[in-house]
Amino acid sequence: MPDVKLSIAGRDYFVACNAGEEQRLLELGALVDATALEVAGGARGLTETRALLFSALLLADKLHEAGGTATADNVEPSSAMLQSSDILEGLATRLENLALRLEN
Repeated sequence: MPDVKLSIAGRDYFVACNAGEEQRLLELGALVDATALEVAGGARGLTETRALLFSALLLADKLHEAGGTATADNVEPSSAMLQSSDILEGLATRLENLALRLEN
């Protein structure tokens, strides 16, 4: 299982993927990076946790808008959607861990 290096908002992350999925993961990482930079440019003073949160929300909003009236009940998820979901889940876990550290 290959590891892909993603650079998001100036930080490097190594993400495992299935063979042959490296390019798609790099493309998704570039999308997340661009969104994170967009969020960071629009709101000064955001913590890393909040910047990742707003990036995830912005991407989720764009995904929802792209789906039109589709709902989770009537859409068969594509491979790209599943990969995006896995990446967002990983980001959410990271956000939760960072929030826990900030609370303590």
